Amino acid sequence: MLTRIDHIGIACRDLAEKIAFYQSTFGLTVISEETNAEQGVREAMLMVADAPAGTSYVQLLEPLGSDTPVGRFLARRGEGIHHVGYGVADITAALGAIGATGVRLLDARPRHGSMGAAIAFLHPADVGGVLTELVQSARQP
Repeated sequence: MLTRIDHIGIACRDLAEKIAFYQSTFGLTVISEETNAEQGVREAMLMVADAPAGTSYVQLLEPLGSDTPVGRFLARRGEGIHHVGYGVADITAALGAIGATGVRLLDARPRHGSMGAAIAFLHPADVGGVLTELVQSARQP
């Protein structure tokens, strides 16, 4: 069901500063920058690899305010890994199959994600303490 690691989401306080760091340190390329008001973040997707199984990214997340999920995460834990996103071919089928195992779904239905993807989150308490995102890319291989 999971096809690849789509991205690692990293919470940061200063998006421009972290973009510069990832570009200069690792040579990553910014593929997309956008504001997602629904999720309360400004974000950048930096390409790590483009392989036959699909592209993988580092997603940098800067909160739009302290009362957003990423803002609260930064206040509690500081900068660092916020979530892991896994690629799926059919997000609706994946949600049904995973939900049937007893894992709680934070999103019962897919919603809009980065670069036009359909996304949904799983409850971290049911996935070993890791906030887990399912991603059906807008550009399927």
